[in-house]
Amino acid sequence: MSKDKNTTKDNIEVCQTIEIHEDIIKKVHENTPDENTLNKLSDLFKVIGDKTRMKILYALMQVEEMCVCDISVVLNKTTSAISHQLRVLRQADLVKYRKEGKVVYYSLNDEHVKELIEVGYIHVTEK
Repeated sequence: MSKDKNTTKDNIEVCQTIEIHEDIIKKVHENTPDENTLNKLSDLFKVIGDKTRMKILYALMQVEEMCVCDISVVLNKTTSAISHQLRVLRQADLVKYRKEGKVVYYSLNDEHVKELIEVGYIHVTEK
């Protein structure tokens, strides 16, 4: 039994006529952030779009904080590689750090980071 091509996710439906809905267009324009904000949002998703950085964020979700050495062991990467990725995450305000002597501890910057990842997880795992 073959599937109707209109029932697949890959099929893109397009309008068969041109009809402009001014009220919808106005609402979208009024509620869309400015270009600078959209660029920042896009950049945020680029940062968390890297698998190693996502693994770091997931590790930090499990505990209050972790030092660079512990993160490198968990991810089986060099401390140099982890430090580089943490720098990117820090520049995006996704993680923060504190120093205790020669040890640097990292943690999620705030609850929004955790919520963002949790919502993304729910989305990709729903059926």
